[in-house]
Amino acid sequence: MSPHNDHVGGDPHEPIDHTHPRAVRIGIGGPVGSGKTALVAALCRTLHADVNLAVVTNDIYTTEDADFLLRNGVLPAERVRAVETGCCPHTAIRDDIAANLDAVEDLEHSLGGLDLVLVESGGDNLTATFSRGLVDRQIFVIDVAGGDKVPRKGGPGVTSADLLVINKTDLAPLVGADLGVMDRDARARRGDAPTVFLSLVDDPAAGPVADWVRACVATRV
Repeated sequence: MSPHNDHVGGDPHEPIDHTHPRAVRIGIGGPVGSGKTALVAALCRTLHADVNLAVVTNDIYTTEDADFLLRNGVLPAERVRAVETGCCPHTAIRDDIAANLDAVEDLEHSLGGLDLVLVESGGDNLTATFSRGLVDRQIFVIDVAGGDKVPRKGGPGVTSADLLVINKTDLAPLVGADLGVMDRDARARRGDAPTVFLSLVDDPAAGPVADWVRACVATRV
């Protein structure tokens, strides 16, 4: 059974309401190897022509994810900031957000007029969530290589993210993952909250995720 991305779109939860308009901040989290950086790169390529955006990446002791984005030319260097957390990834996105908040605000100040800042977490587990003091919306990325049991395991990342992305669906036949089971379990855990199935091999533009992000940007005041 192949799941459909039919519960994506419309207004992603409540409208973003800022007294003073600023860039919409979207956090992207998920386990190591789930494809977060590749998704960020795809979103940058797809959105840059009509969305004024920048990116903050997180790694524990390196700038590897930022270097990947720059090496692939998805954004100019002045639009990318790398945070070396020196600690567990979830600490820097939830518990002590100062370094990430400084990076976001520095981008907004130096570039001006940004529509969107993507904040990519370092690789973390299913409990990873972003502080709402750092981001307005959060995307959680898992991949089918972890097995079709992952959505039913739940955890705050799966259950509370504004958008769940089940990534690398092209690998499902190779790892014996049942996408229908993942779809069923994601719906059971998340109710009406949106989930998308994605393969960047088949859809390099990350179409349904890009559409969701555009909707978030469009609803800002």
